[in-house]
Order: sequence, then C-alpha cells, then structure tokens
Amino acid sequence: MNEVAGATDATRVALSGSGSAIDYRVTRRSCDPTQTEDAGRLQRRNYSDRTTHSYLRIVAAFAKHFGKSPDKLGPDELRSYQAYLLRERKLAVNTVIARVAALRFFFVRTLKRHDFREELPYPKAHRHLPTILSVEEVGRLIDAAGNLQQRALVMVLYGTGMRRTEVSQLKVSAIDSGRMIIRVERGKGGHDRDLPLSPALLETLREYFRWKRPRIYLFPSGNGHRGADKPMSDKSVWYACTEAARHAGLTKRVTPHTLRHSWATHLLEAGTDLRTIQILLGHGDLETTAKYLHLSQKHLHAVANPLDQLQISSVKATNREYRRKKE
Repeated sequence: MNEVAGATDATRVALSGSGSAIDYRVTRRSCDPTQTEDAGRLQRRNYSDRTTHSYLRIVAAFAKHFGKSPDKLGPDELRSYQAYLLRERKLAVNTVIARVAALRFFFVRTLKRHDFREELPYPKAHRHLPTILSVEEVGRLIDAAGNLQQRALVMVLYGTGMRRTEVSQLKVSAIDSGRMIIRVERGKGGHDRDLPLSPALLETLREYFRWKRPRIYLFPSGNGHRGADKPMSDKSVWYACTEAARHAGLTKRVTPHTLRHSWATHLLEAGTDLRTIQILLGHGDLETTAKYLHLSQKHLHAVANPLDQLQISSVKATNREYRRKKE
C-alpha cells in the first residue's frame, strides 16, 4: 500500500453508483484499496453522493496530515488529530463532529476496528440558538433581492423551509399547482417529502418561469462549466440570500438556513403544532424540532413569570446610594 507522504498526483477513483459513475479525486499516487472499499460501503448503505465524497475527502486529509496510509494509523493519531482540528485549526465543533463521523465510519465499518469507537468520541457541542428574522425583516429581504431569480430563490427558502441544497436541486416537475404542493425529492437522508405551496410563492414562480423558461431544474446553472441542464450550485443559493440581506441593511447574519429557522418559528407562532413542523422540515427526531419553542415569541411571552406575582416596593423608592441608609 502506497504512503501518502510526497504524493502530488490526484488519482481518479471511479465508483459505480445507482447507474451512474461518480468521480472522486483523492490525493494519492495510486488508488488506496481501503478508500475504494470505504466508498463502496458508503454507497451500499445508500449514502448520498455528496456525503460519500465528503467522507472520502476527510479520510484522505487525515492520512495526508500524518503522511501515512489511513489504515496504518491508530488511536494516538486519532486523538492527536481531533485535538489539532479543535485547538490549532480552530474549526467549529459541528465541523469536527462531521469529521469524526467520517473517521468512525472508516475505522469501525470499513476496517472493522470496533474498539476504535471509544477512541473517537464526539466533541461536546455548545447549543447556540439560531438567528431568527421578524416577519418585517423577511419582507425587507425579499424586496432587496437583486433580480427575479434571486427573489424567487429567497421566497422558496422562506416559503418552504427547504435546505439550500434542496432548493438548488428542485425540479420544475416538483411544482404541483393543482394540489398546491411542492415535492422535495431525496432530501437529507434520502427521504422525499411534500410541502405546501403558498399562492404568493406560486405567483412569483409563474412569473419567473415565463421569464427564465427552465426545462429540468427550476433554478438551472448558467451557461458555464456546469451546463444549462444542470442545477445551480448551492453556493449560488447562499449568495442570493446573503446579497439580499446586505442590500436590505439587515445587521443580523443571514444565511439560507436562517430563513428555514425563521419559517419554522413563524409557523409555530401561528399555531402550527410541533409534529407538523417536524414533518415539513424533514426532521427525524421531534427533539430537533422542539428547539423552536425556545425561539417563538408567542410561547415565550405566554409564560407567567413568578417575579411579576411578588408584592414588592416600587423601584422608584429604591436607594441610589452605594451605602445602605442608617435606620
């Protein structure tokens, strides 16, 4: 098996998926059989092409860091690498968790080293509540879109709660105006789901369709290297959202996921139950959806604070001096 040290050539590993070939570029002089096996196992477990590519890239980066083939590395290297990602690279905890998941799959599933599971604990993540836009701020964001395509993108993001990758992959055939439904095909986890199509969004999409005349994907790539019959990249979706936020003068950090969080929170405030929101968002666990209870102003303001029930003196009569007055 070839060592990674000094490798400069990118070797193309062709993998046969469900009827199509997927090309991955791995920084190696020749194809590492363990990585080929890892890719095959990922595909047999029906992981998406995006996840498979990401996992292979993570394992290759781990091997390159130590200059050895990954199957020749052990627990010491795993602990050292995890500390390196957190302390030196200063990567976000969720990013490190994703890398740990890829390395766990490689060592435990592919190499059958089940004892390595204990050597690769997931770092503790600090729970941060996401940024939420008010309804008024969402309106300003939509009005600040640069053109009709960007306006349609922002409205789909907020009007459906889709992830940005789901929006970029959205097909014309997924819009069912008769049933007023949008079908998300192969969303996160490979699951399909139906979403309500609002009349306001349908009006915008019809205007956009008359202008752009998309054939397969609702938001096709430009005439660049991807081709007109290919979907736009999810980075283009991100750009449309962040540019609109900048021109709207919003001081909050706004990303496509901000609109997803805002949509779910506004649904909850409007009376939609958590279980329905879970289905619409495509969450596998209701606990993930429950975080929106912490973000809903309606639910927060409905709490009866016991402080308000106390019989205490008026704040206006409270001493302003640092020293307590003598009795």
